Amino acid sequence: MFEGFKLETVDLPESSLRVRYGGSGPPLLLLHGHPRTHVTWHRVAPLLAADHTVVCPDLRGFGQSSVPADAVDHAGSSKRAKARDCIALMGHLGFRRFAIAGHDRGSYTAFRTAMDHPPAISHLIVMDSVPILEALERCDARFAKLWWHWFFFAQPDKPERAIMADPDAWYGGSAESMGAEAYVDYKDAIHDPNVVHGMLEDYRAGLAIDQLHDADDRKAGRRVACPTLALWSARDDLEAFYGNVLDVWRPWTTELKGQPIESGHHMAEEAAEAVAAAVMAFLREPTSSCGELC
Repeated sequence: MFEGFKLETVDLPESSLRVRYGGSGPPLLLLHGHPRTHVTWHRVAPLLAADHTVVCPDLRGFGQSSVPADAVDHAGSSKRAKARDCIALMGHLGFRRFAIAGHDRGSYTAFRTAMDHPPAISHLIVMDSVPILEALERCDARFAKLWWHWFFFAQPDKPERAIMADPDAWYGGSAESMGAEAYVDYKDAIHDPNVVHGMLEDYRAGLAIDQLHDADDRKAGRRVACPTLALWSARDDLEAFYGNVLDVWRPWTTELKGQPIESGHHMAEEAAEAVAAAVMAFLREPTSSCGELC
């Protein structure tokens, strides 16, 4: 995996992150979702590295990165805290301005980084998500039935006990779909009680402090200042929940386009070439405009 990439552990002011990076050209930071690690990008990153310096960290609380100390408001696992990690990591690697992409839970950190640090972000790519506040405000019985885990994972203690009783049965996954080496890395993560706790804290922060940050931004009229691309899995739930996904993102952005990807939820593993092609086409567009707005 990741031929030609370097693998390091980088100590930052607030965390220690496992990071893999390679390629050359304009920098692009890729953020994974739950319950994956950075290795979920192993099929996409080499394709993007032809034109970009691609950086793939384990988010704090995930994989082999450090797990933040618990707090009543879950601030250490907030997307704002993880956004600070993104800025610090890219600064450590010599990049003051970069494109950022996130899938699933990683998209919330990518979004928060663009909102909190607009001078640093040239492009934002969000995959399989809408803003946390939008998801919670639009929650109905169908959402609660299909995405019940948002609310279960936010409970204290019991989710850890349920998952650790049989992590493989809980999370699934296979070497055939993920790739043999990626599956081993994923298995190591989901069998580590400390990592499982760190991943669940991401959800607890979502229902606590993260939605408050979104609400503050909306009240202040803040939007993502850079061009934004939204991608969603055609065989997942977003279109069923929201219809036109771009309609949900539009009030939060200034320049927006998007498209579905023909895949299930884990699009980086299931449709790597389509994901890479969509991202590269978007990043090649002039920074003054993201092209035809959808």
